[in-house]
Amino acid sequence: MVTWELNPGRPALARVPAVADLAEGCAWLREHEAELTAALHEHGTIFLRGLPVAATEDVAAVRDVLIPEPTPYREKATPRSDFGNGVFSSTDLAAALPIRMHNENSYTLTFPGRLLFACLVAPEEGGATPTADVRKVLAGLPAHLAERGRSSGWTLDRSYSEYVSLPWRTAFATEERAEVERYCRENGITWEWLADGNLRTTQLRPATIRHPHTGEEVWFNHLAFWNEWSLDPDIREAMVEEFGPDGLPFNTGFGDGEPVTREDVEALNAAYEAATVREAWQVGDVMLVDNVLCAHGRDPYRGDRKIAVAMGRPVDVLDCAPSVLPAVAVPA
Repeated sequence: MVTWELNPGRPALARVPAVADLAEGCAWLREHEAELTAALHEHGTIFLRGLPVAATEDVAAVRDVLIPEPTPYREKATPRSDFGNGVFSSTDLAAALPIRMHNENSYTLTFPGRLLFACLVAPEEGGATPTADVRKVLAGLPAHLAERGRSSGWTLDRSYSEYVSLPWRTAFATEERAEVERYCRENGITWEWLADGNLRTTQLRPATIRHPHTGEEVWFNHLAFWNEWSLDPDIREAMVEEFGPDGLPFNTGFGDGEPVTREDVEALNAAYEAATVREAWQVGDVMLVDNVLCAHGRDPYRGDRKIAVAMGRPVDVLDCAPSVLPAVAVPA
């Protein structure tokens, strides 16, 4: 039987009994898989401490037990290092920058159902990977925002370039425009090729869905994460001046065509903060996240930090009773 430590502001944590090696640790995971899954559905995030995980190969071995079905990383949006064997770095952004709460790949039609994070180098200070139960986020939103998201969904506008965000060749993993257009056509994304060779896309996605196994309704999107009002004010001003209001690398809106206000974003981020838990990383820690039940982010940090990530258990948005169907649209 797995014993869970439950403390306010921290994820459910289990201490793995002492094992001789990783093979024995993986055997323990297999033996308790049903208990781990039940805890994951209850808490959204579970933290496992005491596994002998020291290298990316170890992460892959644990991944093969907990999330054996891989999920491709589609429509790439942030830089990552590929460690091989389906294991990546967490987002490679400057240590001083926080990463806001988001559900991985909420803008794609198929997204990972589970995420696995493992600590190979613990930061000197900060650097936690906080998570927020999006059942609680939805319940904590002002009623008008929750209903607006539920009834209209959300839109994502992306501008791909070599200088800001990622170029389209990296994001879509192809050199061929025709392949990009095919992907967009099949995934309900409108596209526009610009005179300078760059690309803009737009897509409509549901803001709320239901968990495919528990049936619970959740707030599942990047609405606040990529909205212009979540940017540092000075950065936002400089980017709008440089690229124009329609040329930001990312921006979001409501599916009814209305913009998201600064007050809306403040309310959304406050709901995430109220639902957030975190645990300081120790080497060997493994955190398993139900990507439908929990959003995740990253705290700023000092010193070296190496958190490996793997994704799996793919979920189709249409299996999640989306409140709004993803839009399928192509340019005229």
